[in-house]
Formats: sequence, C-alpha cells, structure tokens
Amino acid sequence: MMKISGTLTSIFLGHVPLLTMFLLITQFSVAQSDANMISQTCKQTPYYNLCVSCLSSDPRSFKADVRGLALIMVNIVKAKATMSLHFINQLIQRRPGLKKPLSYCADNYDAILTADIPEAVEALQKGDPKFAQDGANDAANEADLCEANFHGKSPLTKFNKVVHDTSATASAIVQQLL
Repeated sequence: MMKISGTLTSIFLGHVPLLTMFLLITQFSVAQSDANMISQTCKQTPYYNLCVSCLSSDPRSFKADVRGLALIMVNIVKAKATMSLHFINQLIQRRPGLKKPLSYCADNYDAILTADIPEAVEALQKGDPKFAQDGANDAANEADLCEANFHGKSPLTKFNKVVHDTSATASAIVQQLL
C-alpha cells in the first residue's frame, strides 16, 4: 500500500509543474483577452487614454462585457461629478464674489447626480442604451454649461473637463450597444 501511495504521489507531483504552467498560461490568456476588451472598447471613444486608465483602475472591468464597462464608466462620471460638486460647495463659502456662477454650476452638477447618472444607470440595467447615452450626453453638456458660465475665467476648468471627458467616454461606450 505504501509503494502504491508513494507512486501515485510521485506521479501527481511530477505533473504539478505542468499543471501550474497550464493554469498560469490560461490565466494570462484570460487577463490578456480582458485587457484587449478594454482596449478595443476604448478605441471607439474620443479619449482612449482616459478610457483605458479609468476602466483599468476598476478590477470589475477585467470581467465585464461592453454593458458592464459602460456601467463602470457611468459610475466613474458619478464619482467625478460628486467630487466637483463638493469642490463647488467649498468655493461658494470661500469666494462669495463668485456665488452666482458657482451656484449655477452647483445646480448643473446636482442635475448630473440626481437625473443624468440615475437615468443612465437605470437604462443600462434595463437594456435601453439610447436613454443611457442621453444621460451621459446630458452630463457632458451640464459640465460644458458650467464652464461657459464663467466666460473664460472658471476656477472649475479641470473639474468640468474631467466630467465632460468621462461623460463623453461613457456615451461612446454606450454607443457600442446601439
């Protein structure tokens, strides 16, 4: 019995390096194909590098289909808009001379967070990409309107640009579902 057990153990252990190598190659191939999915999806957006960077920073992206990537990008827009609105509210307190244009922008960002993003998320979850694209486009437009409200002297340019660009990227990803 000991001899049989020892023989089985050596046979099994003799194949461990092969099995390990097979699993590593398989895992590398899956990761490579997942990265290719992100790359191929992002190539169809206006901001390829931003798209790859944002999606690659979220581990869920490596297992997602195009609809999943669109949902992830919409959630990134939500995060960027939330940060922007927080910054706007801080500026309203610190720069009372800009209260009117900043309040206008706060309304724009509130619309992004309470209407545009929820519309996009719900539409993606229900399989209605056209409404999801409308929500993403509306978010990009809201950021542009905020920026234009300052007539070239915006303290929010970087925030507005990132919200616009991530929204346009989300819209382009959703477009692939149409």
